[in-house]
Amino acid sequence: MNTLSIAVKNLRRKKIRSVLTIGGVSIAVAVLVSLMGFDKGYQQSLTSNIDRMGYQLLVTAKGCPYEAATMMLKGGGGLRYMEQDAYDQIRSDQRIEQITPQLVATVFDPDRAEGEGGFVMFMGIHDSYMKLKPWNKFKSGGWFSSPDADEVIMGFEAAELEQRNVGDEIFIPGKNKILKVAGIFERTGTQDDGIVFMPLQTTQQIFGLPGKLTGVGIKLKDIQTISKVEEDLYEVPGIQVISMAQVRGTILNLIASAKIMANSIAVIAIFIAVIGVINTILMSVFERTQEIGILKAMGASRFQIFRLIWAETILICSLGGIIGNIVALTASRAVEAIIVNILPFTPSGPIVVIYPALLVYALAGAVVLGLIAGLYPSWRACAMVPVEAIRRGE
Repeated sequence: MNTLSIAVKNLRRKKIRSVLTIGGVSIAVAVLVSLMGFDKGYQQSLTSNIDRMGYQLLVTAKGCPYEAATMMLKGGGGLRYMEQDAYDQIRSDQRIEQITPQLVATVFDPDRAEGEGGFVMFMGIHDSYMKLKPWNKFKSGGWFSSPDADEVIMGFEAAELEQRNVGDEIFIPGKNKILKVAGIFERTGTQDDGIVFMPLQTTQQIFGLPGKLTGVGIKLKDIQTISKVEEDLYEVPGIQVISMAQVRGTILNLIASAKIMANSIAVIAIFIAVIGVINTILMSVFERTQEIGILKAMGASRFQIFRLIWAETILICSLGGIIGNIVALTASRAVEAIIVNILPFTPSGPIVVIYPALLVYALAGAVVLGLIAGLYPSWRACAMVPVEAIRRGE
């Protein structure tokens, strides 16, 4: 008895029911694969963003650590200001290899995004910024001509959005100030791509924040001293210290509740899929009671009947697993777009990463799902008494 061919024929008898059941399994698998790909991709992108920041500690003014962490990954600390004297005090520490001050300011531009308006982020930086981020290369132009020049360096995406080239002028809305584009950075794949950089002194003057900073980035000579340095920095009044490990943990905590909800949805989808598979196979068994009775009367063993029904269940789940993997692969960018709109912070780069091993695990899980879901219907089928089954089927 060719078990597989018979199983296929039996599923084709009720095509709509079989298709709906396979569809339920595929949706459950697609949701699961997407969620696992999100977990992997988000952590990879977040870690990459943190590594590309170039420093291990960020000093900001005291405030909400969640706000500081998310704003930090967007180019600086939160919009709380610390005194530049704190920077002067910190930079004398001999354990520090590189240190750079930053001043972040945002301005609403009503002409941005095709007239709908949007915020532009400006960052005042010092020469030391490039020492901490040596991978930042110029696509065109170069550094500011002086520490207080009325010039800007634009991130790659900011320059594309504003359609600016080196030598063009840029206007700061509400500040009645026009600056010249001195340089444009190459694409980095980080939040820096969307920032407009200015000399620190110029930023302080334009935004009326003399002697103010939003953050100080620190790279240590020895990463093993980070705990001791962090502890010592808290002696400086009016500041808080955020390490890269803290930032990563803070951001992951921010999305933890969203992940719990999403995982709950996946569990519910899998449960519904299992119930659907069991229902489909049981219905098939009840509809074929007489047929199963005849097979047993002709000499089919209990194991052969069990194997036949079990094969149908495994076939449904395997097809659902394959289709689910395909759906997850083709819809990953759409899922990513939805997640970006939902989460409070999303790092740059792909945040849904579907890798081959994940697809293999998902398909194997679907097969195991079939093995489990098929146990009861298969047992019911092989337990039928031939004479009673034929009589009930009449």
